[in-house]
Amino acid sequence: MKLAHILLTGLILAAATQAPPPAAGNRMALGNFSVSLSVTNIGAAKAFYEKLGFVQIGGDPAQHWVIMKSGSTNIGLFQGMFPRNALTFNPGWDQDGSPTGAFEDVRSIQRRLRAAGLDVGAEIASASGPASFSVTDPDGNPILFDQHR
Repeated sequence: MKLAHILLTGLILAAATQAPPPAAGNRMALGNFSVSLSVTNIGAAKAFYEKLGFVQIGGDPAQHWVIMKSGSTNIGLFQGMFPRNALTFNPGWDQDGSPTGAFEDVRSIQRRLRAAGLDVGAEIASASGPASFSVTDPDGNPILFDQHR
């Protein structure tokens, strides 16, 4: 019985690791990825992450938010702005917070996710420019799509 379980587990793992990537038509250009942390003290959080080697590349501690970077890893620290930590995508930005060339607009991403059956909230009212929406994964993790241009 134990051997059968091991063999079955091995077959499942082999199939999972050999699964083809999503078709090109299903991929979305989501932009910069970061983790947005809900913090209770922006100064203490900023000082902590600086000790880990992060440097501030955006934001303003006086406004209770900063963007920190270490290598290709970005985190946002937000005091009093979000109820929970969130995964964040910024269409139109690269990992350095610089505008990209062409990019998939957040409204298009919202329409595609709605068509895929996800609850994406109310439709974004504006036709262009900055906008955002969020979804929640099956485990309750919020995912923010936040376009700044």
